[in-house]
Amino acid sequence: MQMLHDSLTGGFTNPVFDGQSVFRAVMDAMARPGLIQTVAAQIKPPAGFGLAQGAIALTLCDHDVAVWLSAGLMKASVGAWIGFHTGATLVEAKGDCQFAFLEAGTTRLTFSAFSLGTQDYPDRSATLVLELPSLSGGPELILQGPGIKDQMVIAPQGLPEGFLLQWRDNHQQFPRGVDLILTAGRELLCLPRSCSIASKEA
Repeated sequence: MQMLHDSLTGGFTNPVFDGQSVFRAVMDAMARPGLIQTVAAQIKPPAGFGLAQGAIALTLCDHDVAVWLSAGLMKASVGAWIGFHTGATLVEAKGDCQFAFLEAGTTRLTFSAFSLGTQDYPDRSATLVLELPSLSGGPELILQGPGIKDQMVIAPQGLPEGFLLQWRDNHQQFPRGVDLILTAGRELLCLPRSCSIASKEA
């Protein structure tokens, strides 16, 4: 009964205004990779689903969107919550989704398991939304590419194993490849496939 209640509540209080605000934040963050944005909307997503993650789902998912959830989120009421509030369809195969949401503590993430788009239709790739403990205080990474003047330094905590190697392979497939949104509570930053990422220590 509690899971049913959780899936029916906690959405935007002002769907139009809140959705527009979150959409602008995501688009600005995607245009300026590494820039941290803060979600102001007051929502209450199910346990295990970050606030910014939930706001992104409410804003970018609809009945035409296929969503994949990591195992921990599937066990919670996240799928029912997204389905009720957005009409999006849950899929079991990673390669079939447009958006993938991954729980905090994800230690392994294979970008190539998701849709990378095609040379003719690179926009058919997936966007991954990964919750982290924090977007600051971790090992420093250097971003370069479109939307970045010279370079941007980020320091997210808790990235999956082998992240830099996987991102290098993802970036080299441009214009194909996945886009990544990192979230931590109310905060988010975007890593479009067009940007390169390297360790500051390298």
